[in-house]
Amino acid sequence: MKFLSHRLLRNVSVGSLALVAGLAQAHTGHGTTGVFEGLVHPFGLDHLLAMVAVGMWSVSALPASRVWWGPATFLLALVIGAALGAMGLTMSWLEQLISLSVVLFGVMLVASRQKMPLALGLGLIALASSMHGLAHGAETPDTGFAGYAAGFLLTTATLHLGGAAAGLGVRRYLASTADWVITAMGTLLGGAGLYLFSQL
Repeated sequence: MKFLSHRLLRNVSVGSLALVAGLAQAHTGHGTTGVFEGLVHPFGLDHLLAMVAVGMWSVSALPASRVWWGPATFLLALVIGAALGAMGLTMSWLEQLISLSVVLFGVMLVASRQKMPLALGLGLIALASSMHGLAHGAETPDTGFAGYAAGFLLTTATLHLGGAAAGLGVRRYLASTADWVITAMGTLLGGAGLYLFSQL
């Protein structure tokens, strides 16, 4: 379990830092305002819950050697969706769909004891993440996209790691009841998503 946590930390960190570094280089000459706005943007409750859930689901449902695939898929789809959003692409009922993505991740956590095809799980993550990305991209500040994206990718990766750490902690310290705890967390997450949906 310790090996798994170190491996997850290393792989997600390296991947996210590579994305951030590339975007930051493209942003040379601008101030730090865009980066700061990107850092704080994912702390909206719907975004935060979804990103933590992806880390938890990845630990709970993916093989040990592929735990990092969930966060990496989310990050890649997020930045692609955000780039499209920054170019003006949008869709109807986007905020409602984002709230429902929280419900989706809750259901995925509840079902994580069952074997889900890897492609299906990652495909659902990519689909949900692209909607979060569209919302991020639509709010790109005047300072430009690259620094803003670097900020929200860094925060997103951190939230994924937090979710993964929580999942690993449950597996390690609550081993005898881990499945029930994960199910309860997924149920609460789904309920929170439905509440957010009802407020829109």
